[in-house]
Amino acid sequence: MAMFGFSPDDYDETFEVWPDNWKSFLVMDSMWTQWRTGACGATGLDYGVLPDVMKLVGIPAKERSRVFQDIRVMEAEAIAVMAAARDNSP
Repeated sequence: MAMFGFSPDDYDETFEVWPDNWKSFLVMDSMWTQWRTGACGATGLDYGVLPDVMKLVGIPAKERSRVFQDIRVMEAEAIAVMAAARDNSP
């Protein structure tokens, strides 16, 4: 954050990631530029790059199925939040 001129005070929300979810969080965080979009905004993540992202993040092969399911949950929630923000915009 500091290299971009931010401090912890610049963020008004903090959240905790449980250790069981840390690997899934790292993958989702790494996928932030991989949203597919349409006329109404984000439609979902580009799953085509997901296997490579999981490998780059270091997710063992035996855990990838569970991480994928976690990603789908986070993706669905992110889409709902983006849609609500879009619906509430002027």
